Amino acid sequence: MMTDPLGDMLTRIRNGLQARKETIRAPASKQRERVLDVLQREGFILGYERVELDNNKAELEIRLKYHEGEPVIRSIERVSRPGRRIYSGVKDLPRVANGLGISIVSTPKGVLSDAEARKENVGGEVICKVF
Repeated sequence: MMTDPLGDMLTRIRNGLQARKETIRAPASKQRERVLDVLQREGFILGYERVELDNNKAELEIRLKYHEGEPVIRSIERVSRPGRRIYSGVKDLPRVANGLGISIVSTPKGVLSDAEARKENVGGEVICKVF
């Protein structure tokens, strides 16, 4: 049993970028897909695809993005963990690298980037930081 499925996916992305892989695979879940939606909207990954497996399970095939041979994602780290949840109001949402990076936040209006959460005027659980 995995205690932090989202942290596992972020680690797979980090390891895939370090190994210069074009695609990586991770087990599928709705929360993981919502986080990947934000990463795709913000331009950190090329995209992802849900692949159905034969034993009634699914995987996400994530296409990583590079610019001039270097990974677009320089760092991706989990903020809120299963043992310690980090919540933030709309006024206290963290800025990453002075606005160059993003925080991904789980809000009542869905999983959003910090800029989208400020625009929607909602706070929530800070899932991870990407730069």
